[in-house]
Amino acid sequence: MPANARHLKLQRLADPNQLVAVPTGKMMVAVVRVGIADDHPITRAALRAYLDEQEGIRVVAEAASGREAIDLVRTQAVDVLLLDLDMPGQSGIDALTMIKAKAENVAVLVLSGYPEHQYAVPLIRNGASGYLNKACEPGEITSAIRRVAQGARYITPAVAELLAAQVVTPSPGGAHEQLSARELQVFLKLAQGCTAGVVAAELSLSAKTVSTYRARLMRKLDARSNSELTYYALKHRLLD
Repeated sequence: MPANARHLKLQRLADPNQLVAVPTGKMMVAVVRVGIADDHPITRAALRAYLDEQEGIRVVAEAASGREAIDLVRTQAVDVLLLDLDMPGQSGIDALTMIKAKAENVAVLVLSGYPEHQYAVPLIRNGASGYLNKACEPGEITSAIRRVAQGARYITPAVAELLAAQVVTPSPGGAHEQLSARELQVFLKLAQGCTAGVVAAELSLSAKTVSTYRARLMRKLDARSNSELTYYALKHRLLD
């Protein structure tokens, strides 16, 4: 065997799904294939540029909406999907369940601008392998990708505290903890003062669907008005 063939690493070919061994490293490095789902082109470009510089990580596909993210995991060989929440049409929240149904072996790492206390726990319950705020350090993203690619969950200290609070000291007034991710999304927008019409437009829902969610939230949170929804959200520190 030639001397330069003893030490290999993997490198991407023109086809991002094909990998080849080339001489340089001291050991065989398995490449983690990453997909990025975010509606901002500059965010996708920045993530791709950064991740492609990391040893053993390659971005192989991109999506700009929840619908495209679902198609991505169906048609591309990816190990980890970085998923934003706010995207046009079908949001990341809507797409998560379908993504896990169509590609259960793909680890979904949510990378969102929303703080952990708003969405992390319900999304992890719905199948996400981890939740990162976009304010995190770049190195934490690579650490999380490597961890979830191995089949583990990536739990930040902030999320661990939220999970522990529910298990160890569940609060009697924490009915919001039982809401689905979509219910929580509608609830927070109503609590922020958005009208049903605005919520419908921002989440690509019909006004009737938003009204149905609102009625369900009123029942589950024992509220009688949007003002009481706002008070509940403030009481439980759910608003920024």
